[in-house]
Amino acid sequence: MEIINIAATEDTPKVVLDHVNKVFEISGRSLPEDVVVFYQPVMQWLDDLEKSPVPDMELAIKLEYFNTASSKLILDILLKLEEINQNGTPLKVKWYYLASDSDMKEAGEEYSEIVSLPFEITEY
Repeated sequence: MEIINIAATEDTPKVVLDHVNKVFEISGRSLPEDVVVFYQPVMQWLDDLEKSPVPDMELAIKLEYFNTASSKLILDILLKLEEINQNGTPLKVKWYYLASDSDMKEAGEEYSEIVSLPFEITEY
C-alpha cells in the first residue's frame, strides 16, 4: 500500500494516508474542479486498505469548507470506511470543527448519523 501525501491548495485539501506512521488526515478546503479525479487516489487507497487492514486506524477530518460535490465524495469515503469496519477492521473517524463554525459541526453530526462508525466530533 502506497503512502498518499497531497499538499493542500486554495481549492483542495491536504490528504495524508500514511499507514507506516499511522497518520490519516483530510484537512483544509475541498472544492476541487473535478472532485472525482481528486479523490480517486483516496478511494483506491481505501480499496487497498480493505485488503491490508491497518489496526486501530483513526481518520481525522479537519475541513474548513467543502462544496456539494465534495460532500458526496466525503460520504463515499465514510461509507467505504464503514464497510471496512463491518468486515472486522476497527477504525474511527474524528471530525474536527472550529468553535465558530456551527455549519461544519452540523455536517459532522449528519455524517455520524448516516454511517455506523465510531465517530467523534471535536472542537479545535
